Amino acid sequence: MTTVTTPSHQQKQGPSVEGGRPQDKHGRRFGLPVATALVMGNIIGGGIFLLPASVAPYGTISLVAFALLTAGAIALALVFGRLARRHPRTGGPYVYAREAFGDFAGFLAAWSYWITTWVSNAALAVAAVGYLDVLVPVHTSTAATIAAALFLQWLPALANLAGTRYVGAVQLVATVLKFVPLLLVAVGGLFFFDSANLGPFQAGDSGAVGAVSASAAILLFSYLGVESAAVSAGEVRDPERNVGRATILGTLGAAVIYLLGTLSVFGTVPHDTLIASGAPFSDAVNTMFGGTWGGTAVACMAVVSMAGALNGWTLLSAQTPYAAAQDGLFPRVFARRKRGVPTAGVLVTVVLASLLTVYNYTAGPGGVFEILVLVTTFTATVPYLLSTAAQIYFLASGRTDRVHRGRLVRDALLAALAAGFSLWLVAGSGYAAVYQGVLFLFAGVLVYAWMSARKERTAR
Repeated sequence: MTTVTTPSHQQKQGPSVEGGRPQDKHGRRFGLPVATALVMGNIIGGGIFLLPASVAPYGTISLVAFALLTAGAIALALVFGRLARRHPRTGGPYVYAREAFGDFAGFLAAWSYWITTWVSNAALAVAAVGYLDVLVPVHTSTAATIAAALFLQWLPALANLAGTRYVGAVQLVATVLKFVPLLLVAVGGLFFFDSANLGPFQAGDSGAVGAVSASAAILLFSYLGVESAAVSAGEVRDPERNVGRATILGTLGAAVIYLLGTLSVFGTVPHDTLIASGAPFSDAVNTMFGGTWGGTAVACMAVVSMAGALNGWTLLSAQTPYAAAQDGLFPRVFARRKRGVPTAGVLVTVVLASLLTVYNYTAGPGGVFEILVLVTTFTATVPYLLSTAAQIYFLASGRTDRVHRGRLVRDALLAALAAGFSLWLVAGSGYAAVYQGVLFLFAGVLVYAWMSARKERTAR
């Protein structure tokens, strides 16, 4: 663990690093390659492997949404890079919102981001089961499907509990492995591209703007993770430099693979088949090479990729509550660390994700992935909006310790673009997702009231 400077300027020294030397052999700070792998590994998780089928019902107009989403994600990545340079501490959006607007805003950012992480873990597990079914048929039994999803969640949790040293190693290997199927389809699929497979440009009767917004809301799940390096800044070496670099490099790399991969799947798998597909990348490879061996190989790599994403997201799920707990805004148990990892945060998160997974499968498996994705779309926009608002506040207030005057106009434009992008995503989430997300958010207000009262009693 690193030294964390709280907004009250109190120093909290952890057990894993002292004087720049690791004290725990299981804890290790990330360099630029691992930090970039964390960003790319979390962005390119399970979403890309299932999302071509999820957005196919909207037609190829969803590719327009992907392009717009990429521009917004890059703007958001640049904003996070700027903020992390000035506030290189574990917590990311929580730290920025609290520095700008105080405890309540910081808590809302932490609470919303925490919800995003464990709901995302449930969604990733659902996506992973779709590819696991290509290897081991589990879809015929609800119990087998649930067991497979829970196994895929708990295995990365155990890797996290082993220490940050192992988290980084798993993340790097999984990121490298996932590039094989993605590049195979993204590049190789262009040689098998058939425009007859694309289907209608706009399907449904929601109109062009509605179709773009709706598909973008689903596609945002693909870009969740752009803030990964910022959230784990306390575990990154030289965070003032490496967090921003890792954020931008990871987002750009993911964007190129995403756009090419989705276009190739659309052009190799017939539209009617793609809509009903549970493993679109496997279907694309089977179409390219014939037979099923290619699809089976892709399914293996997809499961590894999603396990790696679950590994990274499990780490992030514990980091923001850890930072908030240091400031008395989350229960103190979340501030306990072992081997560089907030163990209580990991355990609570995997339990909640497991319960949500069981609930969604038992309530009816139809559309589980899409429902979970849309909920995380809404909850993710809360810390994103608060972070961009914090950047706008720092720029508009003229605080020289947080603003680079030579970049004022450029930074202001990026912050405005990122804020508009986040608001657009809220609008595209849909009434049901906003309704469920608001319920999660308002439940946090009660938690904040309890934690604030406890903090005030302790301070007397």
